[in-house]
Amino acid sequence: MRRGIPSIFKGGTTMQSGIEEAVLKNLQACKQLTEITKTSLGPHGMNKLIVNHVDKIFVTTDTATIMKEMEIVHPAAKMIVLASNMQESEVGDGSNFVVCLAGELLNQAEKLLRKGLHPSDIITGYTLAGKKALEILTSLVCETVEKESLRDLTIAARGVKTAISAKQLGIAPFLTDLVTRACQLTLTDNIRNFTVDNVRVVKILGGSISDSEVVSGMVIGRGAEGKVTEVFDAKVAMFTCSIAPTETETKGVVTLTTAQQLLDYSTQEERDMEVMIRSIHESGVTMIISGGAVSDTAAHYLEKYKIMVLRIASKFELRRLAKLIGCRGLVSLGPVSAEHQGFAKHIYVKEIGGRDVTVFQKDSKVAQVSTILLRASTHNVLNDVERAIDDGCNTFQAMARDARFVAGAGAVDIEMAKQLTAFGSTVTGLTQYAVKAYAKSFEIVPHILAENAGLNSLDSIASLYTAHADSKTGAVQGLNVSAGGVVNVLETGVLDLLSTKEMGLKLATDVAVTILRVDKIISAKPAGGPQGKKGGHWDDDD
Repeated sequence: MRRGIPSIFKGGTTMQSGIEEAVLKNLQACKQLTEITKTSLGPHGMNKLIVNHVDKIFVTTDTATIMKEMEIVHPAAKMIVLASNMQESEVGDGSNFVVCLAGELLNQAEKLLRKGLHPSDIITGYTLAGKKALEILTSLVCETVEKESLRDLTIAARGVKTAISAKQLGIAPFLTDLVTRACQLTLTDNIRNFTVDNVRVVKILGGSISDSEVVSGMVIGRGAEGKVTEVFDAKVAMFTCSIAPTETETKGVVTLTTAQQLLDYSTQEERDMEVMIRSIHESGVTMIISGGAVSDTAAHYLEKYKIMVLRIASKFELRRLAKLIGCRGLVSLGPVSAEHQGFAKHIYVKEIGGRDVTVFQKDSKVAQVSTILLRASTHNVLNDVERAIDDGCNTFQAMARDARFVAGAGAVDIEMAKQLTAFGSTVTGLTQYAVKAYAKSFEIVPHILAENAGLNSLDSIASLYTAHADSKTGAVQGLNVSAGGVVNVLETGVLDLLSTKEMGLKLATDVAVTILRVDKIISAKPAGGPQGKKGGHWDDDD
């Protein structure tokens, strides 16, 4: 009979406890996760090639994608993955900052544990330092943009530039212009109503990034079904069903004994379809969107009455298009009343890179959706650039709500490390060691930026501390990753959104404290039957 604590668990359950078995192992797993992602931070970050469980290949520096596609199984490392996912869903950018800062906080905690500090002292110090860090961060705002100024292309691009440069440095100016124009086309009277879903991306293989363009309206990645390929001032009807002869609800058998009966049966079906299409035409409809198939008979009569028809299989695309043109999806064929019809100024089919796309264009003054037609030579490049565009759109959305900026390029991180270290000297007891360790953790950002750019990280951090000794201009002195040394980030335009840093700081602190509170790891036996022998032959034991 099993004795002790294991006797209360089912067979196969494992338990680890104590500083050596549980806490330190958790910290080491989190450090290993940070080692994977930190080389992707910043404009000179390296790509990761991920092959997921279905053999799909991802080549990217986007940490949110890396975290999603890597199947992390360690429970403590999974907590950092969850924090990274939360940063991506709430802000849309800065997930690598969360992973790197959380990993460094735990790395500093490990050093303190090995020196003899109790986890409770470290947790108290980290919680105290986290609150103080948020106060310091708010005081370091160096630029504030008025929301109405986002209608100005230059001002809006200044805020979006840093997010895109971190992913696609070489083509950042071009992509920044694309994203900013696409976002501005969807702005209404209330700028706070801007949402990322209003900017769509259609990826077309072939050509180069410089061939990409912005369209005011929505682009569907397929052509029309018939020969009618262009309509002006279109009245649009949307049917979620197929445009085909009506089928009975139950199975039935029709017995035809002569050729004339077969001919009459087919003729009647055609007459019914013509009556249906004519009734739709008489409603004023010049464009039909179908959620199902379009039969040959229906296509013939649609062309006869000069009605353009487009088939869209995705229900999400149907909803977005219905929102854009103001129509309502109907579940059965028939005449369409005026209140159920949508309107588009111009609908046309355009060939791009050997592929037909359909463009729904509204008046530029009232457009609610814009589309970026993205061109590139490979699917991997298309997908990676799309992620950079998504980060830019999320930054624009955050600017529409709170357009306060702090200095980027490691400037704000070194300033916070400096001020938190000074704050730690005022704290009494063992807690001050944890506060100073928390402060030192902020050095990880400029350290990684310098390493990824091929610079000497120790010299770079020393130069930053020297520059930040000046209380007047020090707070905006960041790392020049291109030429080395220190530069005024206000002049170069390298700015980080305050809301991105705030959320990342909260999440990194919370996940570090949560992991430090763990003192036992209890793992149940995995579900499923016994695992078969690997290798060898099935009757080797006979």
